[in-house]
Formats: sequence, C-alpha cells, structure tokens
Amino acid sequence: MNLPNKLTVMRMILIPFFVFFMLAPYFEGYGNYIAVAIFIIASLTDMLDGKIARKYNLVTDFGKFMDPLADKLLVCSAMICLIEKGQLAAWIVIIIIAREFIISGFRLVAADNGIVIAASYWGKFKTVFQMLMVIVLILDIPNPFFAVLGTVLTYIALALTVVSLIDYIAKNKNVLKEQK
Repeated sequence: MNLPNKLTVMRMILIPFFVFFMLAPYFEGYGNYIAVAIFIIASLTDMLDGKIARKYNLVTDFGKFMDPLADKLLVCSAMICLIEKGQLAAWIVIIIIAREFIISGFRLVAADNGIVIAASYWGKFKTVFQMLMVIVLILDIPNPFFAVLGTVLTYIALALTVVSLIDYIAKNKNVLKEQK
C-alpha cells in the first residue's frame, strides 16, 4: 500500500476517535479541543494524499474510491456530531449529505459506463469551507466575532454545496443519457 492510500486509511481510522472526543462526556472542556485537533490532522491528510498521489504518480483505484469516501465520512460525522451538540441545524446537514449521495450516485452510473468524473474546483472549495465551518463550530469560542464567523462559514459552505451540485449535474448530464 502506497503512502497516499495509507494517509486515506489513517483518516478513516481517525473518524471514530474524533466522534468519541466530540461526544464523550468524560473530557469536560477539553474534548472539543482534542476533537478539533484530530479533525485538522485528518483534514490535512486529505490535502496531502492527493498531492502526493498526483506528484509521484501513485494514483490507484483504491485511492480513487476510498479518498472521497473518507472525506465524506469525516465531514458528515462531524456535522452529525454538531447537530447532536445543538451547533448546526439538521436541515443544513440534510442538504449537504443529500448532495453527497447524489454525486456518489452520479459517479457510480459514470463508472458503470467507463467514465471517470474528477472533482471540480467548486467541489474542492465546498470541501474546504465545510472543513473550516466544522473547525470553527467545534471550537465554539464564546466571542461574537466567532459566532458570526461560524454562521458565515456555514452559509458559504451550504451555498457552495448547492452550486457544486448544480455545476456537477450540468457538466455531467450526459452520463445519465449514456447508460448501457
């Protein structure tokens, strides 16, 4: 297994630890900081594995499948934890997760037709803003600036989620027409 794939697997392994520290009542006042540190480390592996894979020509089928899955699991787990903690509205998370299911379905149909659909810049921006939103919301710093920042990042992430979905469907609508 190459380094990018090991980083992807590490990100998957970190998810249960992240969730534990987010939700466990044993770490009064410190759980969120441990969780955000784990989330940041996991998010950085997302950036690193892709750069390393492309730079050193280490792109694999495993990586093509597992890297986006690991990203979705990490971010969706974080957002579900934030619903549990009352820091994020469920309707926002439903829209974001629905987008992920729709895109995953598109990718499955495309793969079945021998077409590989790469992530767009809109999708990459969406992921960055979702990760920034999660970090700010987890930190939950009792300061009006951070409260506004969390709200702004949430709505930017939501808008980018919708824009990236529309862009993705518009650019790849032929995939549905080209079914076997």
